Amino acid sequence: MKSDKLILGAITGDIIGSVFEWQNVKNVNFELFRCESTFTDDSILTVATMSALLNQNNYAETYHFFGNEYFNKGYGPSFYSWLKSSDLKPYNSWGNGSAMRVSPIGWFCDTLDDIIIEAKKSAEVTHNHPEGIKGAQATASAIYLARIGKTKKQIKEFIETTFLYDLDRKIDNIRPDYEFDVSCQGSVPEAIIAFLESTDYENAIRLAISLGGDSDTIACVTGGIAEAYYLSIPEYIVNNVANILDDQLMKIVNEFSVKYKKR
Repeated sequence: MKSDKLILGAITGDIIGSVFEWQNVKNVNFELFRCESTFTDDSILTVATMSALLNQNNYAETYHFFGNEYFNKGYGPSFYSWLKSSDLKPYNSWGNGSAMRVSPIGWFCDTLDDIIIEAKKSAEVTHNHPEGIKGAQATASAIYLARIGKTKKQIKEFIETTFLYDLDRKIDNIRPDYEFDVSCQGSVPEAIIAFLESTDYENAIRLAISLGGDSDTIACVTGGIAEAYYLSIPEYIVNNVANILDDQLMKIVNEFSVKYKKR
């Protein structure tokens, strides 16, 4: 399948960022793929969201299934505890896990109102803190607005007005003092800024990773938005990702992309 037919933006960001989460680079001049590049919890739960939407399944049960199917893939401590439990109650998280897995909803829904509602549903099964919900809603909204052809200015204004994120900062000013931050409020705005400053998909990923911090998740969020805006990912990047993602996950990506990648 051609690269412009697949929805791989968030997953690509995760895979490229996977080697930099604990080895931050703080610049844009790095090798995109290394022998240790891999998919992490970000990719797994993004695909889980695709699966839930394709099959109209419950988000909590789907995340629980995929998380246990791919257990040792870098989930946060609270999510690990949730995976081990049979009681699938939310745990009031404000972490960026809600934003990293939400990108398929930006393709699935056809109105902003539906985006806001569906993103909340996907977040609140674990991340029912207001900031956790807001991070998912902001990310999915940006993807939706990008894919229907809104300008960066329009996307920025909507996110700022609706979610009150400060998007007037610059990557070069954020980067020097930016540290590891797994909260939605401390990483989603930065991921959106990386997209807003970018010139193409690859540049967006490089800017996101150059911030440091939780590199794979920031790049995952940025990548989902950038793909929707630029509409395709370079072929050589897609080929590398397809070789890293396993067959089970790739099959779901293909099925979801065939059905929902539309402008």
